[in-house]
Amino acid sequence: MELLTFATAFLCPCFLAAQGTTAIASSTPAPIRFDAPESPLGSATATAAVASKASATPALDGKLDDEAWKNAQIIDKFLEYEPKQGAETRFKTELRVVHDDKYLYVMARMFDPAPDSIVSLLSRRDVRTQSEQLKLIIDSYHDRRTAYQFAVNPAGVKRDFYVSDDTNEDATWDAVWDVATAVDSLGWTAEFRIPFSQLRFPNRSEHTFGFMAVRDVARTGARISWPLYYRDRQGYVSQAGELGGIRGLSSPSRLEVAPYVVTKNETRPSGSSYEHPQSVAAGADIKYGLSSNLTLNATINPDFGQVEADPAVLNLSAFEQFFEERRPFFLEGSGIFTFRTSCGDIDSGCTGLFYSRRIGRSPQLSGFYGDATSATNTTILGAGKLTGRLGKGLSVGILDAMTQREVGTDDRTIEPRTNYAVGRVQQDLRDGQTGIGAMITGVNRALDANTENFLRGSAYTGGVDLRHRFLDKRYELTAYVAGSVINGSEAAIANTQRDGVHRYQRPDDDIEYDPTRTSLTGNAQRLTVSKFGGGITRFQSVFQRFSPGFETNDLGFQSRADEQMFRNWFALQMNTPKPLYQRAFFNFNTM
Repeated sequence: MELLTFATAFLCPCFLAAQGTTAIASSTPAPIRFDAPESPLGSATATAAVASKASATPALDGKLDDEAWKNAQIIDKFLEYEPKQGAETRFKTELRVVHDDKYLYVMARMFDPAPDSIVSLLSRRDVRTQSEQLKLIIDSYHDRRTAYQFAVNPAGVKRDFYVSDDTNEDATWDAVWDVATAVDSLGWTAEFRIPFSQLRFPNRSEHTFGFMAVRDVARTGARISWPLYYRDRQGYVSQAGELGGIRGLSSPSRLEVAPYVVTKNETRPSGSSYEHPQSVAAGADIKYGLSSNLTLNATINPDFGQVEADPAVLNLSAFEQFFEERRPFFLEGSGIFTFRTSCGDIDSGCTGLFYSRRIGRSPQLSGFYGDATSATNTTILGAGKLTGRLGKGLSVGILDAMTQREVGTDDRTIEPRTNYAVGRVQQDLRDGQTGIGAMITGVNRALDANTENFLRGSAYTGGVDLRHRFLDKRYELTAYVAGSVINGSEAAIANTQRDGVHRYQRPDDDIEYDPTRTSLTGNAQRLTVSKFGGGITRFQSVFQRFSPGFETNDLGFQSRADEQMFRNWFALQMNTPKPLYQRAFFNFNTM
């Protein structure tokens, strides 16, 4: 094997600001205490806390003077995990958590010995800046795999994420929640109000959520958490503490209906004059909580006019450009539909059997039959999606969508009417440390004489995946097996064999190009063994294989087939700060 990369990285020592040289004992403010007696809940432990029932609804103002906070348990056993793991911190932090029937309230006090040095920068929502930050991680299913993140800086800039598979953050998820911040002589505060309607949890009389809080101190680079986060362990949702005492939550219907009407007037040249055709479009988005852990989403003729546009990309390669999903309907519960088949280095940048941007795609035959007046995106007539987590760790996801026929010049089809379907199940075992899942997808197109020689009539994929952590969660094994079958005319399947993904016509390979085929089948496999914790050594070995006929691009994303890859990565990671460095890495990669 050829040695491809030898990389060494040293992070410079952290230079503290001038205030860091002052006597901490004399400059650190005393924690706020109330005249009321100590909380009847007692003190929170290093990994467990209790959320009490709010005696009164707290005002969202970033102040600690509400009655609700006086008897709330104080979570203050924060420890530093970066740069020095497990060290006591001079940046004392206190949290209080209460709830009522509709909301989870969190009051956070971030003490700072130099409040005038707090870094607080304004930005757009979900944009990370070099500011102070407090981040809450709430594993409401308590499955140690999925979570919701809510973060804020002292300027009140909000960030939120949906986390799946213990580590994968989806920044496109946006919840409806509120937070108020304030900077004062003691440091800064953040008061959160998070609706339970934005979370998903089992239907029980009493709940225990996974809970973690992380504070970043921008000017020193210190990172502090409760409970202590261990960098040498895989994942972070699985490291969350427990927040108990959440009782009396109702299971509201959570019905949301968002209708819309759009009118449009266009000016078009017509001979020596102009015409002004007017069109009207209407539709609605519907969201209905069947239970506290099962949600039904539906959309009729959706309008995505307010969705952020894709960035401009000049793609001069032979491979398709991948774009993130930003449409709200497809973001709800998107983590359950993940089935990775093609991954970059160390499992980053993965794509798989389901790529939701295929639904409502640009018409595929615009270059043949379209003109400047043709539709740029296929209209989604309707779509429905059921997502959630049932009892005993079983997650389910079902999606079905129908797109209409789009026409170009002379009423010729540039995109046929198409039905898309996806089904996904995942079963967690051993407190989320082991899981097995399955996924199937299907695409069926109503072809006509203009499209049958270019597009495939039907396409189906399916697969089974497995993950397993062992030896104190420091090692992980993941694997999948997947298959595909596509059907169409001889011309359409011949085009598939010759395209940039398959290239059956290559003279340097022994695969056979057959122009008489009306179907094509293929399979794919991947096996990964990794070590992400314990000692200073880390490694990952990956074997991946795609057969020549494996094809998922009708509803998934795939850049190439007929590929076999064996990759190894080995690293020495020194995470304990030393006089010459804070952290040091030696990476070795072979393929």
